[in-house]
Amino acid sequence: MNIDDKLLKKIETLSSLKIEECERKNIINQLSEIVNFVENLNELDSNNYEATFTTIEGGTPFREDIQKCDKNIIKTIIKYAPNSDNGFFIVPKIIE
Repeated sequence: MNIDDKLLKKIETLSSLKIEECERKNIINQLSEIVNFVENLNELDSNNYEATFTTIEGGTPFREDIQKCDKNIIKTIIKYAPNSDNGFFIVPKIIE
């Protein structure tokens, strides 16, 4: 796959990034190297391998969910918070 300026502009739009003009050539070269490296995976014969979703044989081990911390930890943490109310952090509104 060839990365060109047209594709880089599309990537910019999709990622909401702005790449400076002086960096464009360097970014195109880097992305091309990455894509070429990943395309090497197509040459691997993976027909003899079963698809897996975890590296832990038998799945993820479960543990009991037991609270081990000091019960006053909330008070200690809230004490250092810039703004709190009734045990909760108060943060600036970011979504209208």
